[in-house]
Parts: sequence; C-alpha cells; structure tokens
Amino acid sequence: MNTVFYKIIFEPQEEGGFTVYAPKLPGCVSEGESYEEAYNNIQDAIQLYVNTQKERNIQIVPDDTHISEIGIMV
Repeated sequence: MNTVFYKIIFEPQEEGGFTVYAPKLPGCVSEGESYEEAYNNIQDAIQLYVNTQKERNIQIVPDDTHISEIGIMV
C-alpha cells in the first residue's frame, strides 16, 4: 500500500465549528465542532472516497495542488 497525501482546507463557521474539504476530491467535505473533530472527520471521508474509487477501478490521483498565501495592502 502507498500513502497518498491530500491538502485540506478548514473554514471556521459563524455558528461554531469548522467545515473542511479536500480541493482535489470534488464533493469530499466534512465538518466538526472542533478543529480536531473536523480533521478526524475529513480523514474518514477521504479514506471512504479513495476506497470507493478503488472499488470502481478509478485511478487514485495524488494531490498536485499548490497552496500559497498572499498579502494585500488595504
């Protein structure tokens, strides 16, 4: 078995907690009341996503997304 890495994005929600998603895996979204819960939930979601791809003989594509932060003067 190989390890494949995916970037995940956390977005805090007004009502509390976090929504988290993997940009390279369309529709792979989860949430949690805490950062840790959201992290664990997206990890489970990604594993399920990848397992489903394997079952359907769909190629597992590693994440080639580049994430950067930019500052803008306001």
